[in-house]
Amino acid sequence: MKLRILHTNDLHSNFDNFSRMATLISTYKNENTIVLDGGDFADFKSIELQGTKGIAAIELLEEVGYDALTIGNNEMFNGVGTLEHMASHSSVPFISNNLVKKDLSIIQGVVSSAIVVKNGLRILITGSSPDMGVFNEGLGIHVYSYKDMIANEIKRNEGQYDLCILLSHIGTVADEEVAEDISEIDIILSAHDHQLYNEAKIAHGTIMNSAGNYGEYLGIVDIEINENKQVELIYSATLPTKNEEIDERITTILKENKAKAITTLSRPLYHLEQPLWHDVLEENPLTNLIADGLKDMLKCEIGLINSGIANSGIFHDLSHKKLIEVCPSPLNPTSFEVKGKDIKLALEQSLDAQVCLADGRGPGFRGKFVGRLHISGADIIHDGKTIEGVMIGKRLMEDEVWYSVASSDYLQRGSGYPSLAHNRNDQYSPDEIKDVIRQYANQPDFVERAMMNRWKQVASVSV
Repeated sequence: MKLRILHTNDLHSNFDNFSRMATLISTYKNENTIVLDGGDFADFKSIELQGTKGIAAIELLEEVGYDALTIGNNEMFNGVGTLEHMASHSSVPFISNNLVKKDLSIIQGVVSSAIVVKNGLRILITGSSPDMGVFNEGLGIHVYSYKDMIANEIKRNEGQYDLCILLSHIGTVADEEVAEDISEIDIILSAHDHQLYNEAKIAHGTIMNSAGNYGEYLGIVDIEINENKQVELIYSATLPTKNEEIDERITTILKENKAKAITTLSRPLYHLEQPLWHDVLEENPLTNLIADGLKDMLKCEIGLINSGIANSGIFHDLSHKKLIEVCPSPLNPTSFEVKGKDIKLALEQSLDAQVCLADGRGPGFRGKFVGRLHISGADIIHDGKTIEGVMIGKRLMEDEVWYSVASSDYLQRGSGYPSLAHNRNDQYSPDEIKDVIRQYANQPDFVERAMMNRWKQVASVSV
């Protein structure tokens, strides 16, 4: 018996690429094919998803003919309610063997495994989701040990399948350990760490493949199963999608759902009395507002945020659509303590335009540039190249003193500004940074304060 597996992972709602991938799937799909996804298909940076509670993603999966997908962290980021809505309305199984609600009840519509029959071949498909650690509470989830739950699924389905496939959203390093520890798995399709294999490899007797990210490649694994249920790898590859024709079915689905989403999301929340402009390099009121809002929300000594968190300013009405466009990153308000010397080093780096214009790519970040740091609760005295001092009220910031900082999990990890990673006592809020904008942009005192510059240049430097 021959079987072809077409697989994708970590699309992150890059639907332009997916419209080409759909063409490639149609080209390679035959009567002995199953189509699988390893998670992070649905990234809620997409207006189509935000405005339809994820149903646009379901329609795409169903149209292309997917047989199953596992749940990645991005399928969780819009809340358990949205995940339940998606899974319950999908004919494509949403699989996770280790993900439940934080009260340990099941997530409606999510299954721990599925058995797909293809020309008499019984294929057990199970999937594991990543443990988000300190974020689990805010996301409303509990994540069991993936190794234990994989073993449980294999034992529970013993004698009912001929081939076992694991859709893993836990990363290729962990998958190597799983292949070594659980010999009953025939194939592991990896995701989460965006690894691109040129072809499948065999580790500890298990076939493993991973197809990169963003819909740039389609994975293909051809196998043959003999009468003794031994699995042989016949052919494998990861095929580029960039030169494929666009599948107009995908374009139509996206166009229809975008229209629905725009109608839903465009309803004004309120009108801005004063425009909040934005700039990547220059101090601006929108990023100041976010810094002020974070400081107030998390009750810290200072607020600190990078201007790359936002894509543009807000000038008239604020709507959910505008919030998604301006601040698409699903980053969380985060408090932590960091020494004054590490704050000052980050601020000094922020005087360098090249640092601000660096690629801001990092976990959860959906912007383009790192951007300039903006502060709340302090004034920064500088000469254009170096920090002369940071005044917190009438006190000068001291190098060895720990200060409580309200920021984002992006900066807490040291993304863009590595010195900020030297922190302690981090705590995360389940809100997102876009919620800070929504909460504070209609408060006149916060808007007025956002117009006040905190970067104070004491002398011009000739260049």
